[in-house]
Amino acid sequence: MAWDFETDPQYQELLDWADEFVTDQVEPLDLAFPHLQFTQLEGKRREAIDPLKAQVREKGLWATHLGPELGGQGYGQLKLALLNEILGRSQWAPIVFGCQAPDTGNAEIIAHYGTEEQKKQYLHPLLEGELFSCYSMTEPHAGADPTLFTTSAVRDGDDWVINGWKFFSSNAATASFLIVMVVTNPEVSAYQGMSMFLVPTDTPGVEIVRNVGLYGEADNHGSHALIHYDNVRVPAEALLGGEGQAFVIAQTRLGGGRIHHAMRTIGLAQKALDMMCERALSRETQGSRLSDKQFVQGYIADSYAQLLQFRLMVLYTAWEIDKYNDYKKVRKDIAAVKVAMPTVLHDIAWRAMQVHGALGVTNEMPFLGMVTGAAVMGLADGPTEVHKTTVARQVLRDYQPTTDTWPTEWIPRKRDAAKAKYAEYLEADIENTVGNL
Repeated sequence: MAWDFETDPQYQELLDWADEFVTDQVEPLDLAFPHLQFTQLEGKRREAIDPLKAQVREKGLWATHLGPELGGQGYGQLKLALLNEILGRSQWAPIVFGCQAPDTGNAEIIAHYGTEEQKKQYLHPLLEGELFSCYSMTEPHAGADPTLFTTSAVRDGDDWVINGWKFFSSNAATASFLIVMVVTNPEVSAYQGMSMFLVPTDTPGVEIVRNVGLYGEADNHGSHALIHYDNVRVPAEALLGGEGQAFVIAQTRLGGGRIHHAMRTIGLAQKALDMMCERALSRETQGSRLSDKQFVQGYIADSYAQLLQFRLMVLYTAWEIDKYNDYKKVRKDIAAVKVAMPTVLHDIAWRAMQVHGALGVTNEMPFLGMVTGAAVMGLADGPTEVHKTTVARQVLRDYQPTTDTWPTEWIPRKRDAAKAKYAEYLEADIENTVGNL
């Protein structure tokens, strides 16, 4: 029976190295080159970051989500979870370690469904970190319901012509290509009538109307694009997978993406807890340290318990994915992780912000960015409410309704059954009791 919570010593050494490396070498990049992690490396930035990538490769920690045939180590989701906890502390860390979203998910589906030519053109440079990609799925009017998508691709000779609008296409402004989900057969169900295409961003007709920012970011300086596809003509070879396979491909991508977000969130929430504890021990008010105040102690205790529960949940789900190698079989727990994730990050970051007082709400501390990130996590890859319904439906599959008026656990009936089951013992006990009176 293998059931423990220990990491094998060899991999733990690598995690210890990564922990120190991220703290000393990578986290400073967030302040030296803020918001530039998805911008093509050039000049002094390349001189600074390429040697860091080389150290990661030397340690065998580059693109660990991929198998050896694609240049990774094939460590599996559990080991990846332990590493991503560390990487979640820094915006640049996933770039330096070759496992940044959305490129990880995009690389995964090209590896699974792409032709050899598509892999040569898109996958290999993506894995080398030489270009970035964008997953262009959501539409302005449809929100989280892809069955309402109207962006279409129509066959015209040897080409496909794409028309429509896409919203919140993250990193489109710096991406070299887009993976676009479109309707190719409106006569059948969306689950059979949608397809995906690989579209270079410089294709005529691809118009980034504006780059939407998150709250607090300057207008048109965000990273989430509103895109108009206006008669975008692509060759038949741009089709990813088979025609009508978009939903199958999407689930392959989103299952892994959701658990990867959760792994990184653990590291970010831990960072907020670390800052909270340091502040509590460092500040005094009303004659004692903040750490002596019961309210603050409650913040710390609640945060620790919440993070520990979430971490174990994520690690267990990662272990399940490795064990079954089937995202569908783990769908319930992946959805449950997605449900818990934004609340955990929001609550811990908010408490940490409160403990820091006025300083906590300024742009000199990262807490409001974490809170905004938690809100994004509640919507990215599907809103929390949708995942809650998924969890509930999956849980209910293991149950059956009662055909009786009363619930199965109705005590009066169970009491009568218990008395009948042990009647001879109860009668003997009563006789002994009466005899002793």
